[in-house]
Amino acid sequence: MRILVFNGSPKKDKSDTMHITRAFLEGMQEAAPQDIRIIDVIDQHIEYCRGCFACKQNGGTCRHQDDMRGILEEILASDLLLFSFPLYGYGMPAPLKNLIDRTMPLSSMAMQKVGDRYEHVGQADFTHLRYLMICGCGFPNSKNNFEPAVAQFRLLFPNHHTIITVPESPMFNAPEAAIVTVPRLALVRQAGRAYVESGAIDADLLAQIGSPMIPEETYAQIVNGGVNG
Repeated sequence: MRILVFNGSPKKDKSDTMHITRAFLEGMQEAAPQDIRIIDVIDQHIEYCRGCFACKQNGGTCRHQDDMRGILEEILASDLLLFSFPLYGYGMPAPLKNLIDRTMPLSSMAMQKVGDRYEHVGQADFTHLRYLMICGCGFPNSKNNFEPAVAQFRLLFPNHHTIITVPESPMFNAPEAAIVTVPRLALVRQAGRAYVESGAIDADLLAQIGSPMIPEETYAQIVNGGVNG
């Protein structure tokens, strides 16, 4: 499988969320060899979309001459797009959202009704693509935190998507938390293996991965102690 990973964290390989993503990719590799390419979005030269819609009317060519042209080619040549990002303002970090905005050349101005909503008709064939979101946050639990990002991802990619959300993710960068992070990453690797073998991840396993690693109150006290100390 050709996997294109978009690391949306400005911290790049030091990202809390990338610990989760790397474990998932390791699980995939254990199940079968994978062709993996990781792009640190913060390092790419991607101009902001101007909303001119020229790309939707001229066969998909954007007026910007930047790194996005090559990225669009890589997207279409991939089998799986994996979006790895920390929760910023209840959504994606700005560089990753900008990359999403610049995928407009993949669709035309023409619209069609799909189910109960309208979608732009594609200018390229990306029906083969699968989509995976791995998102971590620094809050003690998942309640009323991930919902906006999850809703956006489902609207962006209504078909063939899988979503993994993990609270307390800064603990993955804390060596002293290994007693709880190592078992959690083992579950993530298990999920990666399952994704390759069956194309899906069991709901119970996703719930385990997305549960707090330590009691919420304990985590909050640790964070607040670091802030106030």
